[in-house]
Amino acid sequence: MSLPVRRCRGLFCIPDPHVAATPPMQRLDSYMDDVLAKLAACLEQAAASDLVPVVLGDLFHWPRENPNVVMVALIELFRGHHPYVLVGNHDKYQARFTADTSLAVLRAAGVCDVLDEPGLFLRLDTPTGKAVVGASPDGSPLPTSVAKEPDETSVWLTHHNVGFPDFEEKQIKIREIPGLDWLINGHIHRPQPTVAAGGTRWANPGNVTRLKFSRRSMARIPEAAIWRPGLDDLEKWPIPHRPFAEVFPDQELPPEEAAGPAEVRSNFLEGLARLAWKRTREGAGLKDFLSANLNPEHPETALVWELYREVTDHGDAS
Repeated sequence: MSLPVRRCRGLFCIPDPHVAATPPMQRLDSYMDDVLAKLAACLEQAAASDLVPVVLGDLFHWPRENPNVVMVALIELFRGHHPYVLVGNHDKYQARFTADTSLAVLRAAGVCDVLDEPGLFLRLDTPTGKAVVGASPDGSPLPTSVAKEPDETSVWLTHHNVGFPDFEEKQIKIREIPGLDWLINGHIHRPQPTVAAGGTRWANPGNVTRLKFSRRSMARIPEAAIWRPGLDDLEKWPIPHRPFAEVFPDQELPPEEAAGPAEVRSNFLEGLARLAWKRTREGAGLKDFLSANLNPEHPETALVWELYREVTDHGDAS
C-alpha cells in the first residue's frame, strides 16, 4: 500500500484536549486559555523532539458553533505544526462528522489532517525502526488484522470504549489483533496501564485536560504520550499546567466514584434514567448514552445509529 512516509523519531500523542470557549463541567473561566496553552506546549515539544503530533480524538468539547476566537486561535496554532487529528465522539454532530462541524473547518483551512475513516494513513522511518500507522475514528470498527512489511512495527490509534483494567465492562475487549503491535486509545480519560494480549499492546494514556472536579483529577498530572518503535511502554511527557486549585472552584470535593463489574448493570439503568432529564432537541443525551453503550464491532450498531439520526433529523425538521 502506498502511504506517505515521514522521517522522524516517532509519535507525540495528545489525548482528548476538549477545547471550548465556555468552560465545561466544573472548570473556571480561564479554561480556554489553559487548554490552548497546553496544546501549544505539546506541539512545540513534538517539534523540538522531531515527533509527529497526533490528537487522539475530542479536539473540541462542543462539535460546532465554537466562537471565532477559538477557531482563529487553533488555526494559528496548528498552521506551523499540521497535526493529525482523529475524530472523537465530541467532534461529531448528531453522531456524524460532517462539514457542519468545527473540526471540518480546520480541515478546510488546511492546518491539520483529519482522520475520519478507518485505515492505514502513514509510514514512519525512525532511527529505532520503521513503522506503519493506522487509525479508527469514533464509532468505526477496529481492524481484524493489520498488513505490514516484515521490518515494520504497526500502531493503531483509536477513540473507543476499551475494557482496560479499571473499565472491564466496556464493550471492546482487549485481545490480540494479528499483525498489530500497538493500539493507542483516547476517549477514556483515566490513564490505564498498558496491557499485552499476545503480540498486541493496548495503551490508554488518559486525557490532557482535567474536566472533572474530583480527588482523582486533583492527584493527576496531565501528560502527553510518546511512542517510538522499540519501546516497551509509552513515554510520558508532563504538560505544563496550572495548579488544581486555580482551575476548579474552591469548594468541598465530592466522594470519589467507585468502579467495578458490580456497577455495570446499575450504570446502564442510571444511564437510561439520565435520559429523562438530559433530553435535548439535538438528542445530545441520547447520543452520549448510545456512545457509552454501543459496540462499533457489533453489526446492529450501525442500524441503531441510523435510527438515531432519523429521529434527530426529524426533530430538526419539526
